Amino acid sequence: MTTATGTYAPRPGAAPLPRMIAAQAALETRMLLRNGEQLLLTVVIPTLLLVLFSSVDIVDTGAGKSVDFLAPGILALAVMSTAFTGQAIATGFERRYGVLKRLASSPLPRWGLMAAKTASVLATEVLQVILLTVIAFALGWSPHGNPFAVLLLLVLGTAAFSGLGLLMAGTLRAEATLAAANLVFLLLLVGGGVIVPLDKFGGAQHVLALLPVSALSDGLRGVLQHGSGTPWADLGILAVWGVLGLAAAGRFFRWE
Repeated sequence: MTTATGTYAPRPGAAPLPRMIAAQAALETRMLLRNGEQLLLTVVIPTLLLVLFSSVDIVDTGAGKSVDFLAPGILALAVMSTAFTGQAIATGFERRYGVLKRLASSPLPRWGLMAAKTASVLATEVLQVILLTVIAFALGWSPHGNPFAVLLLLVLGTAAFSGLGLLMAGTLRAEATLAAANLVFLLLLVGGGVIVPLDKFGGAQHVLALLPVSALSDGLRGVLQHGSGTPWADLGILAVWGVLGLAAAGRFFRWE
């Protein structure tokens, strides 16, 4: 008696690459949204800052409503908190506990893992932007400008901060990454033009304007508050940070 070839025989092997990247991105996003500390950093703090400084006259934001000045800066802060601070800390501890090493030995290539992390960051940022926009509108925000310019700023800002976050996570010990990422977050929150206008810093404003969060805040503020055209100078600064950060991360990132 002969046995025909099994039509339903299992065919072991790796799933298609796009499906693997999508599955890993979904896992990364769920892990981030379930992490209370990450939610505090990416959602709660930006929301509280937007509501507090828009409702209470603490900082002189110039003519017009405070929320019109603050909303673009808080959007920039949200991008930084997710793409830089949150990603640096999470990736640093994954590297320490050997998670990255194990994932690197899976069928998912290393660049695919980084693509999944990037997709997770972008998905989280979409949720942040929607939430902060709704709250800003409730506070009386009146944005202007070209949506495409805003999207371009957010994408380049994400690239810049992702490169710096991955560089930090891939070169420092996890505990050092945790401390450094939070310290940088606080310093850029104060001196990056997010809440306090850069002209309050005197001669240092020209140096601070070259920081990625300053360029992102300034570009978003120019478009959304003043209805300016495409902010090429700010886009150029973000592009330089993005290229340098991602190149350095690709060169020096240690998986173990």
